[in-house]
Amino acid sequence: MQQTVHIQCPTELLRGLQVNAEAFAEIIKLHTAIALYKQGKISSGMAAKWLNMPRVTFLMLAMEAGAELLENTPEDFDRETALL
Repeated sequence: MQQTVHIQCPTELLRGLQVNAEAFAEIIKLHTAIALYKQGKISSGMAAKWLNMPRVTFLMLAMEAGAELLENTPEDFDRETALL
């Protein structure tokens, strides 16, 4: 089951970014997924599934945003294999 979250933003923000509400929602989703991944709150697999993209694509985007890949700790292994 999926949930919907509503976020209010000024029209000027959308105009300034030159995007519509749907494109802005995708930007928010991507940046939120990367932030949650960087914080260790979600796995790369869960983020990729949420964003409807291959895991490798998400990892590349996350690394471009400064995320580090696995540090070879048991916690990282557990997080990355949680959805398998």
